[in-house]
Amino acid sequence: MSFLFNTYALARPALFSLDAESAHELTLKSLQKAYDCSLTRGMMASRPELPASLMGLALRNPVGLAAGLDKNGAHIDALGNLGFGFVEVGTVTPLAQPGNPKPRMFRLPQKQALINRLGFNNLGLQAFIANVRKSQWRERGGILGLNIGKNAVTPIERAIDDYLLGLEGVYPHADYITVNISSPNTQNLRTLQGQDELTQLLQPLQEKRKALADRHGRHVPMAVKIAPDLSTGQVDIIADLLPRYGIDGVIATNTTLSRDAVKGLAHGEEAGGLSGPPVHELSLQVIARLREQLGASYPIIGVGGIVSGRQAKEKIDAGANAIQLYTGLIYRGPALIAECVQALKR
Repeated sequence: MSFLFNTYALARPALFSLDAESAHELTLKSLQKAYDCSLTRGMMASRPELPASLMGLALRNPVGLAAGLDKNGAHIDALGNLGFGFVEVGTVTPLAQPGNPKPRMFRLPQKQALINRLGFNNLGLQAFIANVRKSQWRERGGILGLNIGKNAVTPIERAIDDYLLGLEGVYPHADYITVNISSPNTQNLRTLQGQDELTQLLQPLQEKRKALADRHGRHVPMAVKIAPDLSTGQVDIIADLLPRYGIDGVIATNTTLSRDAVKGLAHGEEAGGLSGPPVHELSLQVIARLREQLGASYPIIGVGGIVSGRQAKEKIDAGANAIQLYTGLIYRGPALIAECVQALKR
């Protein structure tokens, strides 16, 4: 673990001298190269243990990777090797799409935060599935979540078509599936969190999942990822609908449109979703409300703004069963994973 910590601490200044998206791509390529070499793979390996259960799945530990870091599922094994209890990749859309124009990712180091407006840039469902099938993470006991979304060109009224295509495509290859309806970077996507829209989405997804479970002989849990910018009333509606339509869990939360915490900072007014510590309190409020409404046993994954073990514990204390990391990794590196597991052990 000291190797991981020292390596990233040395590399970070060079990475931060690049624009955020270039640094992101370079980090993944470097991580993959290190994993592909048996010597450095062993040096990078970490397996912090804290057995947990989530949506009926047995986790090595309850600290996962959030979707968005590996949109194409091209680095599953390398990322899993860092010590995650579960890894979620995507968001994938049925068709390949470039996402929004660059630049579209901005660091706010004073707050250890990021703003991104990537817009589900990915190589499409077929390339994604091919990458997932090549990975060995599941065969080695890792838990893999596959995150699905809709193409930008698909009218919001036809969003269900894309989600059904995604669900069918990823179903045989997933330990769980996440339905992403909360990215702020695809036009009108967040309207799917409304009561009528969510009902019209969840009912056909439930029916399709039942047919797929019969076809493949196994039930794959399904979670919905929601925004931190919802009112209490909106959270309550979602908490009512998810169990009603057989959804197995909820991921709280995605990035925020709020800029209160970053006013006056360079890039603070860029369009897109803000992640990192400014989201932490917002997500805690949503998690606490969900737990209150859903009762003690419904699975909640807490994500948003975890840059220390203390914040990981606050997510669990608010009501989450497991957590996910993304922006914290960019500022803290892989050592954050084991720190979070240790904090949850204590």
